[in-house]
Amino acid sequence: MSRGILVATEPFDRDALVELIGAIDARGYDSCWLPELFGREPIATAGYLLGCTERIAIATGIANVYVRDAVAMAQARRSLAELSGGRFIVGLGVSNAALNAARGHRWEAPHAKLSAYLDAMDAARIDSPAPVSTAPLFIAAHGPQLQKLAGRRGDGAITYLMPPAHARASRERLGAGPGLNVVALCLAESDPAIARKKARAALATYVRLDYYHREWRKLGFEDADFADGGSDRLIDTLVVWGDRDALSRRIAEFDHAGASRVIVLPLGLRTRAGIDLRVIDALAPATR
Repeated sequence: MSRGILVATEPFDRDALVELIGAIDARGYDSCWLPELFGREPIATAGYLLGCTERIAIATGIANVYVRDAVAMAQARRSLAELSGGRFIVGLGVSNAALNAARGHRWEAPHAKLSAYLDAMDAARIDSPAPVSTAPLFIAAHGPQLQKLAGRRGDGAITYLMPPAHARASRERLGAGPGLNVVALCLAESDPAIARKKARAALATYVRLDYYHREWRKLGFEDADFADGGSDRLIDTLVVWGDRDALSRRIAEFDHAGASRVIVLPLGLRTRAGIDLRVIDALAPATR
């Protein structure tokens, strides 16, 4: 099973970011995934980081299909795969209705939107040298319809804020062939009160979103679990906290549930004292 890291790059200046990616690379992680938030543009950032590294793959995790057209995405996919020698990975998704509406986009049904977008990517004419290998393409998908699309039209699915039980159901839906990339939120903190406070702060936006509620309800959670920043049971299901053994056990649960890559999201990575590498060190493939 592969192991990656998801990094929100905004807290780091250029030199600190390159140093961090180098540290991740040196510890044996196969990929670094860049979310699309409110700061650095992920395609441009991926291109820069690919130019600063030699081994590790750089991935968009995820690039929002509403904010760049399919031809531009197809061009980026081919160009970065070629220029990096095959180290670029594409992660695509629809983000959410509120964020896209705020940017002036009209929300469409996710399955129809992604299907049409993939059709347009496939049809795009790109007059540039072919890469050594095509960049893998994964689709952010939690429910059955989008996961089937991810397995049929891409190289597999990406899930976020979902526990091992969801990964097990996802693997059953995808079948044995497609990849299943799961994001595991990890926190190096053994005090329950402190850990849950930090986890609630990190999840504050997501715990209010109804489309996450729909998936969590399938796993046995109720409305009361979504109140006041999330119940202890919900928080402990979505974020693993504790020492090296506790973190490793959660990763092993994802392995056994059928994940083909666990993408570790280390909470509290940026501190006033610098970069906290405890989660990255604890789960580093090079040390296992």
